[in-house]
Amino acid sequence: MKPAKKLTTLFYMDDSGTRHPDHDAPGSRNRDWFALGGIMINEEDKESAETLIMDFRARWPELDGRPFHSHEIRRRQEGFAWLAVAGSRAELFISELSALLLSLPVVGVACVIDRQGYNDRYKAQYGKDRWLLCKTAFAVAIERAVKQAIVNDRRLKIYVERTSKKTDTLIKSYYQEIKKNGLWFDSEQSSKYKPVLAEQFNMLLYDFKTKTKESLLMQIADLYLWPMCIGGYQPTNKAYMALKEAGKLIDCCLAEEELAERGIKYSCFENVAKRTA
Repeated sequence: MKPAKKLTTLFYMDDSGTRHPDHDAPGSRNRDWFALGGIMINEEDKESAETLIMDFRARWPELDGRPFHSHEIRRRQEGFAWLAVAGSRAELFISELSALLLSLPVVGVACVIDRQGYNDRYKAQYGKDRWLLCKTAFAVAIERAVKQAIVNDRRLKIYVERTSKKTDTLIKSYYQEIKKNGLWFDSEQSSKYKPVLAEQFNMLLYDFKTKTKESLLMQIADLYLWPMCIGGYQPTNKAYMALKEAGKLIDCCLAEEELAERGIKYSCFENVAKRTA
């Protein structure tokens, strides 16, 4: 008798920030990051989650078919400019959207890299040969997701938001390299994180696809990623705290001693002055 096929978990990944290490921050130096991450959801829960999202959208004709976009919602601009003039209805929308996010059967996973910290650590040594930040962020986020898949005895499908043909090809090449050969990090330096073995990646990474923002769950990945990013700089941020208190982050599934090797990764944050208000 053949062994039972493993159940599948889906990892929807969006990005936040600019992947080039020499990008100049448009705002505060203390909030300049690049991140890759989003949500993990068991494949058997996908349909019910999408139904919840569609039901929400049906109650809000103001959306007019526009996908959720974290930046536009927070800024109340572009497709969500109506929030700036909608008064109490805008507040109701934000409240109900928050409730939706907390009701979905998903968990947030990400790797967030502080750009200044990355450059402080690597620029003098590697100069122009520094990796694009997406190379590190993708590898770490994928590994954290695979570790969770191992614990749950599942395989993993990776869905990344579609951007440009060049970037999509680059990210797919990272996936293929990891699936074939494992991670490219220095084995001595990374040993403290108990890295996943190459054969485990090969066995558990089942599929890779890019998806547009038309994907309902990719939109949710977008809405989860920003709070995970800002949480590294301001742990008291309202959106981050809401996800954390509802148990919607991978960190909430782990013991304290497991966070460093399996939780949301905040890379090169050693000198970040965290805000408390």
